[in-house]
Order: sequence, then structure tokens, then C-alpha cells
Amino acid sequence: MQNELVTLGIDIGGTGIEYGIVNSEGKILYENDFKTSDIESAAILAQKIYSDDQLKSYLNRLKGIGIGAPNGNFYHGTIEFAPNLKWEGIVPLRDIFNECFKVPVVVTNDANAAAIGEMKFGNAQDLKDFVTVTLGTGVGSGVISDGQLIYGHDGFAGEFGHIRIVPEGRVCGCGRKGCLETYASSTGVVRSIEELPSKNKSVSILNELKNPTAKDVFDAANEGDLFAKEIVDFTCETLGNALADFCCFSSPKAFVLFGGIAQSEGDFVLKVKKHMEKNLLKIYKNKVEVRISTLHDVNAAVLGAASLIR
Repeated sequence: MQNELVTLGIDIGGTGIEYGIVNSEGKILYENDFKTSDIESAAILAQKIYSDDQLKSYLNRLKGIGIGAPNGNFYHGTIEFAPNLKWEGIVPLRDIFNECFKVPVVVTNDANAAAIGEMKFGNAQDLKDFVTVTLGTGVGSGVISDGQLIYGHDGFAGEFGHIRIVPEGRVCGCGRKGCLETYASSTGVVRSIEELPSKNKSVSILNELKNPTAKDVFDAANEGDLFAKEIVDFTCETLGNALADFCCFSSPKAFVLFGGIAQSEGDFVLKVKKHMEKNLLKIYKNKVEVRISTLHDVNAAVLGAASLIR
């Protein structure tokens, strides 16, 4: 429909920024992306998206913009001290995009946007109580309770990635030590190549790679590399243990894992589930599922962010 109103959903991540035009049925009509490192400021991002020639044909029927971003504050429309972005301090994201596009703008945490996307269009459409856990550059979480997204009094509820799981552990971008995302994110997996002790490290094929990625680790594990398998097992155990504790917070029916790690070939999710189940409080045992996002290829965060306007 040529006259149908559309929304613009933007997913700002530590590595990449993706955006798309979404219709009322949750179909992405157009999408594009940038490397986060190439964008010096939020104002530059707004101008680059606004100047996208393919996007201009939708501007006259743009209803509004939804943005998911690290440390995005729903109440204030700001990004505040995001550890995985070089935009420092408090960034008035809503005001910047509103000034550029002249339409309503809603900002939330990127994992919150992913949770909304899963609830409306993805693998949580049958759920009212679940947690989406995003496993990317960092670890984020969006908590849905009784069908409602939990923001907390200041807009920052659900920062599971920054719950400290190892006292005086790995240094995190937030400035503290031992946060979950330093172990269970894609960057955490890469850090384990250097920081996880193992007798198998010296003979690992990972040593032959110049700048190994988390995908390289999982691929090597699937090929039988013993050290890579240890890293994957360690990551699964760490995340599973953390999810067992998170159940005590909102008693979710399921955790929905989103991101490249969750989509890795092999039995990653089964291992996470095993370690979670092993460490659950008795009242939660055999009640909590671990699911994989079904929106990885279409970006749950873009869909969820766009849904904020609707």
C-alpha cells in the first residue's frame, strides 16, 4: 500500500548499526547498516540515515522512529554512558533524531527492543513472561513480565550483562570487574582465547589466526579443536549459571537467546540449558525453557524498535 504509514526502526550496537523501514505487519520494506566505528556522533548518524537515497521515498509517510541502543533510556530519550560506544557521556538521541526527521522518536535499550520484537513477531509470541538475552559485542537483556516490558524507575532495568559473576574478574568496559558480558559475549569468547588457561592452547588452530572471532572459536570447536571446545563449554557453563540466578528475579517461562553466538552450529543452547538446570533453585527446575531467536536474519531489535511507535 503506497499510502500506508511506516516506522523506522534503528538498532545501535557496539559493532554495527542497522536500520529498516517497517510496515504495520512487521515486514521490513528496506534496510541498511553501518559500522558503529565509522560513526563519530549521534548527529552524524541521524544525518547519514536521513540522507539515504533509498530511504527518502518513505519519509512522507513516516509515522515515527524507534531506536534501540546500549544504555538507551526510555524515559529521557538518551544514551547514557554506554560502555561499548565511543559516544561519551549522555547523548540526547531522541532530540537529535526529532530535530532531523521532524517525527516522534522513542528510545529504549537495544535488548529491550529485541524483546519487543520477539514478543510481537518472533519466538516469544506465545509468552507473557520471558527474558531476551542478546549475545553480541556485549550482553543485554530485555525482561517481559505479564506481557509488559520492565523499565524500572529510571529506565535501566535489565542490565544482566553487568551483573558481576566473578569477583575481581575480567575488566569490563563499564569500569568494573567480572561482569557477565566479559565472559559470555562475542568479545568475551575472544578474550577467553588469551585468558582461559588450558594445556591444549599451544596446539590449537586458533593460534594460526591473526584476529580470531567468536565464530572462529565455534567453528574450530565443531571441527574438534580441544581448546576451542573448552572455550565453548566454559562460555555455556558461565551463561547457564547466570541464567539460573536470573530466574530468581522474574521467574520467566523462557529465555530467548539472540545473536551470532546463539545461532552457532552445535549444541550451544542445549549446553546452556544443562548448566542452567543444574544450578536452578528447586522451585524453578524443569519449568524454564531456553529458546533461540527466530528473528536473527531479520533483526528483532529493528522490528522491536519500530514497534515502539505503534
